[in-house]
Parts: sequence; structure tokens; C-alpha cells
Amino acid sequence: MLYLLLYPLHTQFPIFNVFRYLSFRIIYAAITAFLIAFVLAPPLIRRLQSHGIGQKIREEGPRRHQGKGGTPTMGGVLILFAVVLATLLWADLGNPYIWLALGAMMGFGAVGLLDDYLKFSRGTNHGLTAAQKFGGQVAVAVAISGLLYFLPAYSTKLSVPFFKSFTPDLELFYIPFAVLVIVGASNAVNLTDGLDGLAIGPVMIAAMAYTVVAYVSGNRIFAEYLLIPYIEGSGELAIFTASIVGASLGFLWFNTYPASVFMGDVGSLPLGAALGTVAVISKNELLLVLVGGVFVIEALSVIFQVASYKSRGKRVFLMAPIHHHFELKGWEEPKVVVRLWILAILLALFSLSTLKLR
Repeated sequence: MLYLLLYPLHTQFPIFNVFRYLSFRIIYAAITAFLIAFVLAPPLIRRLQSHGIGQKIREEGPRRHQGKGGTPTMGGVLILFAVVLATLLWADLGNPYIWLALGAMMGFGAVGLLDDYLKFSRGTNHGLTAAQKFGGQVAVAVAISGLLYFLPAYSTKLSVPFFKSFTPDLELFYIPFAVLVIVGASNAVNLTDGLDGLAIGPVMIAAMAYTVVAYVSGNRIFAEYLLIPYIEGSGELAIFTASIVGASLGFLWFNTYPASVFMGDVGSLPLGAALGTVAVISKNELLLVLVGGVFVIEALSVIFQVASYKSRGKRVFLMAPIHHHFELKGWEEPKVVVRLWILAILLALFSLSTLKLR
């Protein structure tokens, strides 16, 4: 919005020429999102408390978590608001990729909001059924993937890390593949959101990594130098991911241990979908496995646990997702969180190195 309103004035007022620089708008999108989240969090927390919108803690979880019962939840609406507003202010709204990313985030946010609302209204830890939640996620992902597929000149070829010449073309099968990436990322972040600050930290780290990826994939010179697909216009997505970084920082101030607010499904589902959508648009879908390695580990721990228990009647972990396993092993919650953050940082750095290692 600011770009469309103020940049045309640069011929009369040279100072507005700064709006042409993507790096300038990336930085200020992050700052704007942070300030929105940081300033609005306290009144939102008070409002949630006044309406009794608190987290219901499952009884089979670690006993130390029972003390968190009643902590305000659904704080993810603040993250959504901060990301959307900052993106609208600083991005080029004539760019279709921006609207697809925002559409994915808002669509998955609606699914998460309905799930959280049902939990609150029923006074239980059960909202939408698994089928209802999954169906809603798939519907939104299919819409986003279908619109992306029919954009002119959009490629359905995959970019495979470490390989510069191996680019298989999925053609029409790209739509179900993109749906798998977006829905998978959404649920993986949702499974990770079990400890104070655990999910928002790796989300912020992954968003930083994809800010770099989106920036270079949208720059012809950088893309050709790194031998990665050049996606014209995808650089604007760096503003979207930078907004996620800023909003995550602002939310983390209140979500760090001991948390004053939880994001709920209205936060975790759209954040994961946003990362998946950016990965798809920037043609670095498979890189998300590395960038979001912590989310992958958390999701796989649940899959292995369920598969092992159903097939052998035995559990692989003391409890899944794996962060609860470490808690039951005696690790304090902050230690689990920070160590997984460290792992997320290392994986993000390694992921970025693959842009050159081809």
C-alpha cells in the first residue's frame, strides 16, 4: 500500500525513491509487524482473560503442564493481524504471489480459529474432528495450488537441493504435491506447538531463511549465479516472510517461558501453511524439509509412535511429540526449547548453504 501510494511521488520528492528498494521494505515490514504484535499483545491478553479463553491441558501430558491450564490462548490472531497488516503496508499489492501467500495464511487461520472456538465453547480440548480439520486444510491448499498452477509462465518443475540439472516436471501432479507441502507444513508446526516458545522460535528462524530464499529467487542475477530457478516477482514474498519474523518476535516476548499467552491452532496452522506456500512459490519446496527440520522431526516422532504402537503394541518414545519425550527424560522445559532452537538455527544455515552447493 505504501509502495503504491508513495513510490510514484519519487519524481517530485526524491526521498520516496527508497520504496523501490526491496531491502528497505523488507526491514521495515519486519519492524512494523514487531511493533504491532508487541503493542497489541497486552490488551489482547487482557481481553482473552476477561472472556475466559484459556488453554485446556490434556490430562495424559506431563504433570508439570497442568499448572498452565487457563493461560490465554488464541493469541495467533495477533500474529495474523500483524503479518497481514505489515505485508499490506509494505508489499507491492499488484503482485499475485503476495495475495496467494496471504490467502493461504488467512484460509488456514480460519480453520484454526474455528477449531479453537469450538474448544472454548465446549470447554474441552477437542474442537474440529481430525477429518473436518484436514478437510478444511486440503480445501484451502487445493485452491491456492490450483491458482498458482494456472498463473502464466509458472513452472511445475522441482528444484532438488544439491542437483543443478535434475529438475523433474510434475505437470498436473504438481497440484497434489503442493497441497502435500502446504498441509504437511501446517500440521508439522501445529504438532510442535506444545511448549512455551517452542513453535514460534523455529517458525521465525525458518521465515528468516525463506526471506533469503525469496529474495534471491526473485533476483535474476542472484538466481543465475546460484543456479536456482528465477521466479519473477517472488522477491516480494520476502516482505511477507519478514513480516512473519517481526510478528513472531513480538509474540515471543509474551510467549517465552513462562508463557503469558499461547498462539493456539489459529496461529500454528496458518504459520506452517505460510511457510509451505512460500516454499512452493519460490520453487524450493524440498528445501523446506531441511529449513523446517525441527517440525519434520516432531511430526515423524508422532508417526513412528502411532505406527509402532498399532503394529507392535510398544511405544518408541516415552511420549510424542518428541519434545514431551525429553521432558519425561528429565529435561527442564526451557532446556528442551532452547536446544531445539539451536537445532533449527543449524538446519537453517545448512539449508541456505545448499543454494550454492549444487
